[in-house]
Amino acid sequence: MIKLIVLDVDGCLSDGKLTYTSNGEEIKGFNVKDGLGISTWIKIGNYAAIITGKDSPMVKRRAQELGITHFYQGIKDKDRVIKNIMTELDLKSYEVAAIGDDLNDYNMLQIAGRSFTPNDGVEPIKEIVDTVLAKKGGDGAVREMIDLLVKENNQESEFAGIWY
Repeated sequence: MIKLIVLDVDGCLSDGKLTYTSNGEEIKGFNVKDGLGISTWIKIGNYAAIITGKDSPMVKRRAQELGITHFYQGIKDKDRVIKNIMTELDLKSYEVAAIGDDLNDYNMLQIAGRSFTPNDGVEPIKEIVDTVLAKKGGDGAVREMIDLLVKENNQESEFAGIWY
């Protein structure tokens, strides 16, 4: 049973595009379906983590909104961080799923027991993951992953029961 999902941001939670205002501030868009999936995943007793290579106040805000307490920015060595989270939560690799879309996610995806990439992930990542999702990054790929995991975990009634 998967207990922890580990999320990359750019290209997974967002579409990977960098948009800047005239003041030089970065703008990111997040999919609300991904967000509802993540927050519900946590509410039914599972864990979620963000491990991202960039530093962004918007991503920090989004993590806080969703209740993600395992939040790491500016990370170059994602495999070290995922191992530390697994140790902290006393989880084995078969209890961890991760989603990533590019080469900096490669080692992290190798550690996770279940690995995913959005449909627009790069080819070397598509070749190593367990599942290439139908959705693109920022367009519901994380929600698609969560829905698959909820079904595999037999948590469907609990997941849906949060909202009705």
